[in-house]
Amino acid sequence: MTETVPQHGTETVPQPAIEASTPPDFVVAGAVVVRPDAGIAEKLDIAITGGKVSQLAAGLAASAPAGTEVFDASGLVAFPGSVDAHTHMGIYNPLDEDAVSESRAAAQGGTTTVLNYMRTGQYYLNQGGPYAEFFPEVLRRMDGHCHVDYGFHLAPMEAAHIDEIPMLVTEHGVTSFKIFMFYGGHGLHGASDDQARFLMTPAGERYDYAHFEFVMRGIAEVRRAHPELAATLSLSLHCESAEIMTAYTRMVEAEGRLSGLAAYSASRPPHSEGLAVTIASYLAHETDVVNINLLHLSSAKAMDAALRMSRCFENVNFRREVTIGHLLVDIETSGDPWGKVNPPIRPRHDVEALWEHVLAGDVDWVVSDHACCRAEAKVSASRPDDIWLAKSGFGGTEYLLNGLYSEGTKRGLGLVDIARLLSWNPARRYGLGTKGTIGVGYDADIALLDPAISHVVRAGESESSQGYSPFEGQELTGRVSHVWLRGRRILDGGKVVGDPLGQYQKRPT
Repeated sequence: MTETVPQHGTETVPQPAIEASTPPDFVVAGAVVVRPDAGIAEKLDIAITGGKVSQLAAGLAASAPAGTEVFDASGLVAFPGSVDAHTHMGIYNPLDEDAVSESRAAAQGGTTTVLNYMRTGQYYLNQGGPYAEFFPEVLRRMDGHCHVDYGFHLAPMEAAHIDEIPMLVTEHGVTSFKIFMFYGGHGLHGASDDQARFLMTPAGERYDYAHFEFVMRGIAEVRRAHPELAATLSLSLHCESAEIMTAYTRMVEAEGRLSGLAAYSASRPPHSEGLAVTIASYLAHETDVVNINLLHLSSAKAMDAALRMSRCFENVNFRREVTIGHLLVDIETSGDPWGKVNPPIRPRHDVEALWEHVLAGDVDWVVSDHACCRAEAKVSASRPDDIWLAKSGFGGTEYLLNGLYSEGTKRGLGLVDIARLLSWNPARRYGLGTKGTIGVGYDADIALLDPAISHVVRAGESESSQGYSPFEGQELTGRVSHVWLRGRRILDGGKVVGDPLGQYQKRPT
C-alpha cells in the first residue's frame, strides 16, 4: 500500500545525523509508514538508534546485524506519535495525579506529546501571583509522573504576567500563550458574577478586551526582540463572547423549552463564537502579533468567521483547531450531562459542517481538549440531570488517533492527512522540532494502529480516571496497539507499560 498526496506546509527541521555504521537498537518491520512531511504512506522498515529514527527503507530487518530485535508490524499502520496540542491535566484533579493517569490515557490513544494549558486562578494549582513562582511549581509536580513528553501553553491573566512573557520564553521555553475571551464576564460552567474570585487577579484589574490587546502587544514585542523565535511564538484564543452568552443563558433558562446539551448549546450560540473570532482577529491585526491559533471551533458559523478573517487580514498567520469531541458526537449522542464542554457540543448539522472543513483542508489540527472531570465531580449530587450545575469538560485523548482514523477514513480522509492533523502541523506551529513525523533524525515516537480491528468504546477500558465517556457505545474502526516514545515502548498490545518516561519539552526543541 502506498499513498501519496500533494505536499504543502512541509518545511523540515535539520536533525543531527546518525552514523550509518551504528547498528540499530531495533527495527519495526513491515508497517505502512505514514510520513506527513514527505506526503507519503508506504510499506517500509524503521530502524531506531538511540531514541531516534536512524533509517527508513524496505528490507532493513533482513539486513540488520545478527541479534537485532525486530518487531513485526505487518498489517499495521505506523503513524507518528500524535501531538495532542490541547489538554488540561490538573484542572479538576491534583496535577501530579492527573499527570499519571491522563498521560497513560494519552499513550493508550497513540499520543506521545501533550501540550497542556495552564493558568493562575481557581482550578489547576488554585493560586494567583507571578509565573516566576507558579510555573516552577507546575514543572516540579509534573516531573517524573508523565508517560508521554509534555509542554505548556500559559495564560497571562493579569498585567504583571505580560511583563513575564520574555522570561517565560527565554528561560523556560514556553513559546505559546492563551486568552480565554469569555473569562471576566461569564463563568467556566455558566453565568457567574464573581469573576474576581475565580480569576484571582489583583484588585482593580479587569480581564477584558484591553487586557487581551496588551497581551498581544507583549508577545509581538518578544517576537521583535527575538526574531529567531518568531516562527514558534503564537497566541491561542478561546473565542466566545461573554455578553452574548450571558443574555442567551437567561433567555434559555427563562423559556424552559430546551434541556440538557441542547439547552447548553443554545445558551452559548454559534454566533457568539463568530463574534469573538472577529474581535480577536482585528486585535491581532492591530497589534501585529502575527501567529494566531483559533481554538476548538465548534460550529459552522465559527469556522465561517475564521475563514473570513483569514481573507480579511492576510498579515495574520491563522491556524484553526477542532476537537475530536466536536467531530464524534452531537447534542443527541453524547449523553446529558456528560458531554458538557466549552464551547458546547453542537447539533448534527454543525458536526457535518466541521467534517466538510476537515476534508477541505480548512482545519490545521485536531486535538482532544482533554480535561478529566471525574463522575463524582461532573454532576450535582442532588440534581445530577441539571445541565446548569454540571461542570464543563471531559476527557478523550485516548480516542484521538483512533477516532479521527475511524470516522475520517469513512469520509475519505487519507492517512497522510490524519498524520498532518494530529502530528506534523501542531509540532511545526508549536516549536517541537524533533516531533511530528517518522523521519531520519526525528524522535522515534511511533504509534502502530491495527486497521483490521473494530471495537466499541467502553469507559471502563480507559486508563483515564474519569470513569465515563461521551463516546460510550460508539464503534470505532481500527485500534492503537503499540506505541514508542523516543524509542522506548510505552504501549504493548494496547496496555501501558513501564515507568513514566515523559520529559519536559523546552521549546523550540
